[in-house]
Amino acid sequence: MSTSVPFYRKYGRSYDRGYRYQSGSGYSVRTSAGTRTRGLDRSSQSRSDPLPKRANPSYLAVDRENQIIGYVVPVFRTSQEFAAGYSDESRLRNTATYMERRDMFTSGLEMERSEQISRKETMRESAQRISLNKTLYEHEEHFKRMNEDSLMHVPEFIIKPRSHTVWEKQCVRLHCTISGWPDPRVVWYKNNVAIDHLANAGKYKIESKYSVHSLEINKCDFEDTAQYRVSAMNVKGEVSAYASVVVKRFKGEVDEFLPAPRHGPVSEYGITFQTNIVDNFGVSFGKEGETMSLGCTVIIYPALHHYQPEVQWYRDGVLLSPSKWNHMHWSGDRATLTLTHLNKEDEGLYTLRVTTKSGYKSYSAYVFVRDAEAEVEGAPGAPLDVCCLDANKDYIIVSWKQPAVDGGSSILGYFVDRCEVGTTHWIQCNDTPIKFARFPVTGLVEGRSYIFRVRAVNQSGMSRPSRVSEPVAAMDPADRARMRGNTAPWTGQIIVTEEEPAEGIVPGRPQELQVTEATKNYLVLSWKPPGEKGLEGVMYYVEKCVSGTDSWQRVNTEIPVKSPRFALFDLAEGNSYCFRVRCCNAAGVGEPSDPTEATTVGDKLDTPSAPSKVVPTRNTDTSVVVSWEASRDAKELVGYYIEASVVGSNIWEPCNNKPVNVTRFICHGLTTGEKYVFRVRAVNAAGLSPFSPESEPVEVKAAIASPAPPYGISVLECVRDSMVLGWKQPTFIGGADISGYFVDYREVVDGVEGKWQEANIRAVSERAYRVTDLKENKKYQFQVRAANIAGVGIPSLPSDTFLCEEWTIAVPGPPHDLQLREVRGNSMVLLWKSPVYQGRDPVNGFYVDMKEAEAPEEAWRGLNTKVTENSFFKVKNLKEQESYVFRVRAQNQAGVGKSSDISEPVQAVTKPGTKEILVDVDDDGVISLNFECANMTPDSKFVWSKNYEDMDDSSRLTMETKGNKSKVTFNSPGEEDIGIYSCLVTHTDGASSSYTISPEEMKRLLEISHDHKFPTIPLKSDLAVEMLEKGRVRFWLQAEKISANAKVDYVFNDNVMAQGEKYKMNFDKNTGVVELIMESLMPEDEGTFTFQMQDGKATNQSSLVLIGEVFKDLQKESEFQRKEWFRKQGPHFIEYLGYEVTPECCVVLKCKVGNIKKETSALWYKDGREIKADQNLGFTEGVLKLEIAQISKKDAGVYETVLKDERGQDTSKLNLTDQCFKDLMSEVFNYIANSSTPLKITSTDQGIRLYTFVSYYNDLLPVTWHYKDSAIAFSDRLKSGVVGDQLWLQISEPTEKDMGKYAIEFNSNDGKGGLRRTVELSGQAYEDALAEFKRLKAAAIAEKNRARVAGGLPDVVTIQEGKALNLTCNISGEPLPQVTWLKNDKELTSDEHCILRLESGKFASFTITAVSTADTGKYSILVKNKYGTESAEFTVSVFIPDEVAARKK
Repeated sequence: MSTSVPFYRKYGRSYDRGYRYQSGSGYSVRTSAGTRTRGLDRSSQSRSDPLPKRANPSYLAVDRENQIIGYVVPVFRTSQEFAAGYSDESRLRNTATYMERRDMFTSGLEMERSEQISRKETMRESAQRISLNKTLYEHEEHFKRMNEDSLMHVPEFIIKPRSHTVWEKQCVRLHCTISGWPDPRVVWYKNNVAIDHLANAGKYKIESKYSVHSLEINKCDFEDTAQYRVSAMNVKGEVSAYASVVVKRFKGEVDEFLPAPRHGPVSEYGITFQTNIVDNFGVSFGKEGETMSLGCTVIIYPALHHYQPEVQWYRDGVLLSPSKWNHMHWSGDRATLTLTHLNKEDEGLYTLRVTTKSGYKSYSAYVFVRDAEAEVEGAPGAPLDVCCLDANKDYIIVSWKQPAVDGGSSILGYFVDRCEVGTTHWIQCNDTPIKFARFPVTGLVEGRSYIFRVRAVNQSGMSRPSRVSEPVAAMDPADRARMRGNTAPWTGQIIVTEEEPAEGIVPGRPQELQVTEATKNYLVLSWKPPGEKGLEGVMYYVEKCVSGTDSWQRVNTEIPVKSPRFALFDLAEGNSYCFRVRCCNAAGVGEPSDPTEATTVGDKLDTPSAPSKVVPTRNTDTSVVVSWEASRDAKELVGYYIEASVVGSNIWEPCNNKPVNVTRFICHGLTTGEKYVFRVRAVNAAGLSPFSPESEPVEVKAAIASPAPPYGISVLECVRDSMVLGWKQPTFIGGADISGYFVDYREVVDGVEGKWQEANIRAVSERAYRVTDLKENKKYQFQVRAANIAGVGIPSLPSDTFLCEEWTIAVPGPPHDLQLREVRGNSMVLLWKSPVYQGRDPVNGFYVDMKEAEAPEEAWRGLNTKVTENSFFKVKNLKEQESYVFRVRAQNQAGVGKSSDISEPVQAVTKPGTKEILVDVDDDGVISLNFECANMTPDSKFVWSKNYEDMDDSSRLTMETKGNKSKVTFNSPGEEDIGIYSCLVTHTDGASSSYTISPEEMKRLLEISHDHKFPTIPLKSDLAVEMLEKGRVRFWLQAEKISANAKVDYVFNDNVMAQGEKYKMNFDKNTGVVELIMESLMPEDEGTFTFQMQDGKATNQSSLVLIGEVFKDLQKESEFQRKEWFRKQGPHFIEYLGYEVTPECCVVLKCKVGNIKKETSALWYKDGREIKADQNLGFTEGVLKLEIAQISKKDAGVYETVLKDERGQDTSKLNLTDQCFKDLMSEVFNYIANSSTPLKITSTDQGIRLYTFVSYYNDLLPVTWHYKDSAIAFSDRLKSGVVGDQLWLQISEPTEKDMGKYAIEFNSNDGKGGLRRTVELSGQAYEDALAEFKRLKAAAIAEKNRARVAGGLPDVVTIQEGKALNLTCNISGEPLPQVTWLKNDKELTSDEHCILRLESGKFASFTITAVSTADTGKYSILVKNKYGTESAEFTVSVFIPDEVAARKK
């Protein structure tokens, strides 16, 4: 036996069960009620079967002469069951699980007889087959080498691949055995498209060993439903075999995804359909409660009237079915999906898939759903994905997912509501919020259906309710299955059982009791029924006991449960319990099951850990790809939420409102150019994880990537050993300019492609290239790759197969590289390049054809009846919003050649922000073309061309670009510059424009330029009129520049005027002043006066129209001036009475007089009364003055001055009342304000004082004090006042709140602000002022409260001996001063002779009851407290009367 390792061990798969079902399968037969159920043991039947035992199958392939030619490998139908140790118990367990998970179709299946083979026999046969196959292969190879020619034959299928029907997510392997010499080349096809297993690594696996060829499809999905073909080819020929793979999903008996039956005749056979999805929907954003429609236009060619493609919509890879939430519509050419009421469950990747018999096309885009506005501000978002995990007659477990938005505060928990189907009454199921995202709802009525919803709550309030769940009935699963009436699912085996009547038998113990789910709110038990049971239905009692005790307590005391699952509530959190279950029927209660392990009540599921390593990557100009490292050791992970924040804003917004279960997500809807940071958190039923660390900032802008593949490869010219290829630019250039292209080619021999070879090592910049060193009459395929700074893109699809043979046709080849520019609503410009192959004669013109993009081939129409020699053509009169395609044909003398490839469809529409090229001639006569683009990117450039060709001669033009504007200036404009000038802006959506400079346009521009270079005579001032002395009228103008040859014509009403007594004319050519003087204006002088000037070729004229009221006013002015002249012949006022304010704030009324003599007198009047001479009347040097010092309101009035002598008199008045007086006072106030000194700071014992001095203060002066630019509202603490010429602001008891900027504003009478003086009371200035204030305040307090002797004591007291002396004085001080009486500087004490008293703290008395001469002396009182000391002295002199002295003697 060979020691080689069997191939099934190499790849870890089990192929040893053969292609037949094993004997473990069985069948079950049940009779009606009352009839015994009989079972047949399949194995025993085999042993007692009289049929002879089947011989072991042979796996050798022989020819007609019984010569061994190969080995037949059986088709293996399943890899799920491995022969080793597959016990009946595990088979039963898997069968039960399989039955609960799916309903499998049974129709159309043929059950094969199976034979029982032990594991050892199977492995031994497999090893023998492999060893034998290897021996045969080595023998065959040796024989072939010995005699190759005799063995060469066409490939032949020994075993063809078989069709398979598999479930989704399973793997399938197609096998075949092929013979042939030389060894055939085997290729697998899917729907006639070759399968590239290297490009789809992990999806397909192709193996070829020992003439056995296999195709393995991993994890099948719906897209793998197709017809597969295996082709074998060698030099002798080619053969093919077909097999179909059907992928199904667990959805019941009828597969709802099979195509609907077609009605009517459909002629689709033999037709290859081409499907295109256009007018796609993009990434969409909606809000909960809104309606959203997604639609695409589907073009299927050819269009068959009755043909109905299969149109399917998917969300996150799950097929959508029509429902009240999803409405689907197919109009024949447009597929629409309407989401009637958006919820966060609707968020995801939506895919439209259109399937025909020729294949399918799909398109996908993401839909984001934001939370609706919360009913309560700060409330969280609604939960989502509410569903029922487990349902029986006792309870239903409801689960949901936590929302991404918590409203700004943590979610406290959730409330579950239920509603019976058919009613609208919602009932709250839990009294307190629960944090775990699963909850068993009890209190249900058996057999009734319910729907559920969930609400989240935080400190701010309750969220909106979630979308309701699907209806679910409160009944046991067995009852539910019996009501549906479904057939038993096919499990891959038939179980043969036999039940004997077992009346009166008590059921046994339940098996495998376990705690399947445990939270702090509830606990779920599950078990399996006992192995033996009676005919009656078995029910169960559940018992519990506290761990460590043996006191069992029945939980469901009233009604036993029917289903082998049970939920327990009201368990004490933190306590440990054990559980057991008893079976019961009519015969009694059975023995309890084995108890469970001790289970502690509490949440067993922890919240996941925070994700890490969040990495954002640029994607598009509105999206970013965010990837992260998954949470470690996360259990039952639901998904992840991603949040984004603009850098510096600290405002986080959710990127997804539905958890994603991947570690990479594209965040859409971002602002271009902004920088964002991202964070992620995980979620499971226990709650949300902490946030991950913030990512690095990333700027939102399109990422630079390698370009997409070019397309449309065609042959432009072909000679014996070379071909010229042309191709179209990639639709996506990767965000950077394409730097070049690389061309590869390969030879095709009899349909077999060779290896790719490089045609060029260095990149070519043009979209055409000549591939050399080819072989004549050989066939070749080509592919092209584009490159930019990001790298070389993937290659294009291989081109068609082209034959390398020299073209000998007379007509030219096809034009190439068609481009469309300057797309507008009614026109566009088509560009192309001339054919590489000219034909027999040079190309002499082109024809342009056009048709609507969706029109048939017959709709092509020519745009030009005469050939155009240009390689561009402007298409006009287009229909707006219509899409068009174009083609071009070249012509020479031999005729019209083949048309070019059709251009891409372009819609005739003027895009928003489109600008046109503008022509401009500046003041210096410089002609320029200017173009502005509003949609530029940082990489955009302006590209100018003439006649749509690069401008090589830069000497005639100067180009300048600033920002989004570009200008082309003509250096020396002339006939050489006639043409079409166009400008294209790169890296935009086709921003371009052109301007045609025809000979006529060039002439016009040159004329404008000349006019600008050589303008008409410039005028400094146009014709004007002014009055001269005696009322004479002067008409004049002044030219800016004029030569000595200039001349002027004076025209009045089209008549030339001549020099004379009436008209005095003067033309000063040095100054350019032209004037006409008239002595007076008469009525006949009404009309138009014109000065016509000429200086060489330059001319100019200026006119003045004097008619109507204008002429009359001018005539009156002339008369007035004439009278004024006569007035001035006597004493008169040169300047009428006015006023001025001196810096000393005195008001001086003055007027200037002229033509006065000594005899001329001047009189002053106020309000009609003559002013006395002692009012400082002055009359010196032609100026008459009246000074008013310290003006006040009483000085307001009307002042008048009269000049007179024998020649006459003149009068001047000045009204100093109302507004005029206010204006005068404003000027006075302005002088006062300007005389103010800078605002200074000083301190007093009351506070801080701000002050300024003015030279003169007026009581009418309006002053406003400001603090921090706001007017101060005065109070007892803030006061202002005036002392002499000092204006002050007193801040009593200042605090730090008084620090700031202070200002005094001197206002004017018009209400406008005036001069301000400011000072900053802060910093050191405030500290110094505050310290000085405190010092002065302390000194003032000390001065106020120090001890004082107020009075009452005389200087000298003379008293007679024996009399009583009583002196009293007032004292003051705070605190109460200490009083000390002294006699001759010695302290006195109070006794009966000298009584010292202090009454009421204010009155100190000094009493001597009977004075004697000994009491004579100098007395003083000393008062003292902490603020100071003061004393008062008096002298007491005691005298003895003479009679008393005599008596004593």
